[in-house]
Amino acid sequence: MRDRLVIHNAESAEMKDLPRLSFDEFREQVVTEVGEGARLCALFGMPGAGGRKGICAVLARDGEGTLALCSSDLPDRYPSLTPDCPQAHLFEREILELWGALPEGHPWPRPVRALRTDDFFRVEGEGVHEVAVGPVHAGIIEPGHFRFQCYGERVMSLEIALGYQHRGVERAMRGGPSLRSVHYMETLAGDTSIGHSLAYAHAVEALSGLRAPPRAQALRGISLELERMANHAGDFGALAGDVGYLPTASYCGRIRGDFLNMQALICGSRFGRGMVKPGGVAFDLDEERAKKLEAMVLTGMDDLENAAQLLWDTPSVLSRFDDAGRISREECLSLGLVGPPARACGVERDVRQDFPVGVFRFFHLPASTWHRGDVFARAFVRWLEVKRSAAFIEEQIRILSPGRIRSAEIAPRPGRIAVSLVEGWRGEICHVAATDESGKFSFYKVIDPSFRNWSGLALALRGGEISDFPLCNKSFNL
Repeated sequence: MRDRLVIHNAESAEMKDLPRLSFDEFREQVVTEVGEGARLCALFGMPGAGGRKGICAVLARDGEGTLALCSSDLPDRYPSLTPDCPQAHLFEREILELWGALPEGHPWPRPVRALRTDDFFRVEGEGVHEVAVGPVHAGIIEPGHFRFQCYGERVMSLEIALGYQHRGVERAMRGGPSLRSVHYMETLAGDTSIGHSLAYAHAVEALSGLRAPPRAQALRGISLELERMANHAGDFGALAGDVGYLPTASYCGRIRGDFLNMQALICGSRFGRGMVKPGGVAFDLDEERAKKLEAMVLTGMDDLENAAQLLWDTPSVLSRFDDAGRISREECLSLGLVGPPARACGVERDVRQDFPVGVFRFFHLPASTWHRGDVFARAFVRWLEVKRSAAFIEEQIRILSPGRIRSAEIAPRPGRIAVSLVEGWRGEICHVAATDESGKFSFYKVIDPSFRNWSGLALALRGGEISDFPLCNKSFNL
């Protein structure tokens, strides 16, 4: 059975063409296609016809660059997909949390967020003890709770509870787009303002049947890669700090700030707020600032190379990175991990390569991979990506084409659905948007790469020592 709607990234189709299957057919379709090599890009509840609840799946074929959609009514109780499709496990827990539909047969049918004390998994036995971390954390990061089941120093199980600051952004998007919509997107994850606002812009443009001008697409690409470079540089410093290696930790804190200042040179905001708008960008790059930006990138990369080389040349650092928090390629594929954690397992998965849109349709950025799946691999993949991002930015600055930076006023068409994928610095960002008969959002779904990768962090700690948690946690940086 192959009853599904096939589209490409940042394209839309009519909602009436989205197949509505019986739930048994829907389940079989998802399980079969994932078994044949597709990837469960999204699985979520949505408003259905006549006030009923619905469920929708987006299946990605990375090698083909296609996205297949199918849907069904969502029963209050249904046979879980997870036993036959492990990639569905966290999606189904979220559906239970938000829509109250119980996945029968799910190995751990608990909400993703705000778990009660009696909801946590416990390992019983002599000598087993429990370590709880959080949810209160210092600084500005959002709170999360980590509960370890340990035998001595050895971690037998880690369970993660999130959502203490759940803000209801998806619900607030209904009835949009409005003047607030892009600001919601820019603040979904403060360090990924460009990534999420770009996914939103692609979705709105697809629903409107428009594309941004070529110059705007190039400027978007520059900003996206600057965001990647700034955050990867910060991660080098944080990883070094977690093993007590202060030279790189000190240098990279400053270097991250230098890359953030490059973003500010373009649009006035170090995090890229206000840069990306549906239809294009809000800020241009004149010749003088383009030359200054190119010089800043070269200087920043010289500094970062010196700081990173200190890591690779220090045996005590490598001995802590090597084999810590290891995930196999098979485990990565089973969980559907994305971004640097996936590429560190040797999985060549990158939206810019598999589902290119905008400037990436014309300028190929090879996926940066390693093979060991440990902390070293996740750090080294970041280093490879930074170098390729820098080369991409330098090339785009030199060949920046003249022209407009904004399309005509956009207006989403009624009764359509679109899927937008962007390779953010943490990995694949997925936005799914649909419009009602008046052209307003009937629903808006966001899958941040962290949602896909938290399970990878829990698995990376299994069998390792609890003292490796800060290092492993930072190597994912979710």
